[in-house]
Amino acid sequence: MTRNHGHALRALLLSVLFVPALALAQEGPLATRTDAPRFAIEARRDSVVMLARQQLGRRYVFGGTSPTRGFDCSGFTQYLARALGVNLPRTAAQQARVGQEIPRDPSQLRPGDLLTFGRGNRVTHIGVYVGNGRYVHASSGRGQITESSLDRPQSNLVRAWMGVRRVFGAETDSASILAQRPVAVPRPVSPDAAPAAPRARRRS
Repeated sequence: MTRNHGHALRALLLSVLFVPALALAQEGPLATRTDAPRFAIEARRDSVVMLARQQLGRRYVFGGTSPTRGFDCSGFTQYLARALGVNLPRTAAQQARVGQEIPRDPSQLRPGDLLTFGRGNRVTHIGVYVGNGRYVHASSGRGQITESSLDRPQSNLVRAWMGVRRVFGAETDSASILAQRPVAVPRPVSPDAAPAAPRARRRS
């Protein structure tokens, strides 16, 4: 082997060993397996909060499930979940049985958690937690999507906070929550905009 060949071989070995180390130092440590899912969960929770607040001022409509037609409480949470690829059942009582049960402790709440309300042992209302002790829900009393505090006093119109269900998280692989493709979410529309009028039925 000539001297030139020896120099070339050493240079090749240095490039194989040194270049990947330099690239790693420039890019930072590689993400662990748990980093990516955690980031995805945090991003989904932020998306739920943003989408929920975009609906503030939409009118309350019993049986409503869309921004243009209006929402009731469970139609609102179903819409939010479906936009993030989770299919919830239709009623508040049914939604109160899916996902992971979380203790009714404000310190353990995470944005995107579903909060259930009612009287006695019956769940009759549901909303989504958005952080800082506040939640967004379709209020029949106010007639619209509104943001409220968990600390507000109970009354004839304000039902008691009963429980928490977590449906956005790696630990919530419940058989009753079926993942599906995210649906298209309409662009935000001013709450003052009038909802689309229903089409007249044709007489047969």
